[in-house]
Amino acid sequence: MKVSSVLCMKGGNGDTSYAANSILQHKTIMLTMPITEEAITSLYFNLNPCPASLKIADLGCSSGPNTLLVVSQLIKKICKIRRKTNKISSPEIQIYLNDLPGNDFNSVFKSLSSFNEGMRNEVGSDLFGNCFFNGVPGSFYDRLFPINSLHFVHSSYSLMWLSQVPDGIGGNKGNICCSRRSPKCVVKAYFKQFQKDFSVFLKCRSVELVAGGYMVLTIFGRKIVDPSCLIWELLGNTLQDMVSEGLIKEEKLHSFNVPLYTPSLDELKSIIENDGTFQIHRLETSSVNWNFNDNIISNSFLSNGTNKYEDEYDDDGYNLAKCMRSVAEPIILNHFGEEMIEKVFYRYKEKISDYMAKHTAKFINVSVTLSKRKRC
Repeated sequence: MKVSSVLCMKGGNGDTSYAANSILQHKTIMLTMPITEEAITSLYFNLNPCPASLKIADLGCSSGPNTLLVVSQLIKKICKIRRKTNKISSPEIQIYLNDLPGNDFNSVFKSLSSFNEGMRNEVGSDLFGNCFFNGVPGSFYDRLFPINSLHFVHSSYSLMWLSQVPDGIGGNKGNICCSRRSPKCVVKAYFKQFQKDFSVFLKCRSVELVAGGYMVLTIFGRKIVDPSCLIWELLGNTLQDMVSEGLIKEEKLHSFNVPLYTPSLDELKSIIENDGTFQIHRLETSSVNWNFNDNIISNSFLSNGTNKYEDEYDDDGYNLAKCMRSVAEPIILNHFGEEMIEKVFYRYKEKISDYMAKHTAKFINVSVTLSKRKRC
C-alpha cells in the first residue's frame, strides 16, 4: 500500500464524511486546548522583537469543522494577550494548513471567507488584523517549509499514522495492525517504523522552526505496555468474521495492514531526547470516552443551541462506527473494493456496540509541548 495515495479522511459533507463524524477528534482538540494556549502564550512573550508576520502550521489538518478550530483558538488567545498587554501593533498571521494531497482542501478553502468574517466580528478588526491562509499538500515526514520560517506547529491525531506499512510483518496474519495476537517481531517492526518516522518528523521541523519556536503534538497513544489498538482490532475481527463467512478471501485479509502505531509517553520521550533538538515542556496523557454521551461537546458542534448529533443518534456504537468509517473507509475501499463497504461497516457497528454494552473504553491521547533549542 502506498500510504500517501490512499490515506485520507473521507471528504465532502455527506452522512459518512469526516466533516460530519469527527466529534471525538473535536473533543480531543478542546480537551488539550489549555496546553496549546499555554504554548502560544510562551511563544508570544519569548519572541523579541515580535515578528511582523507570525507563521503557524497545522499538520494533518484534514477537513470539516475541526480544521479551523485550532486556528481560531490560537488567534483568540493572541488577541486576548494583546488586549491585556495593551499592544497596539498587530502582527500579520500566516496559517499553513497541511495534509496529504488526497485531503479535501476545497471544502476548507470555501469556508475561509466566513471564517475571517466571523473572527473579525468576535475579536474585533483592530485586534484580528490580517490573516492569510496557505494550503500545503504533502507528507509531514518530508520537508514542507523553508528553513527557519515557522514560529508555531500544531498537530492533533495525525502522527500515529506511519509513512508506510512496516517491513517484516508477514507473520501478522489475521490481524490488520498491532493486536494482542500479534507476534513480538510484528510489534517490534511497528515500533521501529514509528521510531524512524517520528525521528524524521522531528528533524524536518527542527530545520523549519525558528530558534525558540514551539510545537504542540497530540497523538492517539496508550498508557500501558501492550501496544494493541482495540478500536482497530475490532475492525480486524470484523474482517476475519467475513473471511469465515466466505465474503472476503483469506489472502486478501492477510495482505491488508493498517499503517498505524499508538506510542506511549516513554517511547515519545526517548525519541525526542535522542534527537536532542527540542526541549520538552509538557508530556502527558488524557482520555476521551468511547461512549458518545459521556463527553462534553463545545459550541462549534452545536446547532441552534442543541447537540445535533445527540438529536440524530442515540446509539453510541453507531456514532463511533460512523466516526471510524469516516477515517477507515478510504483504505478499506482501496483494498477490498466498493462493494464491501456497507457490509464491513454494518458488521463493525455491531461489533463496537456489543463491546460497549459490556465494557467501558477510552481513547488515550499523548500530548507533548516542545520548543526548538537555541544554539549558542
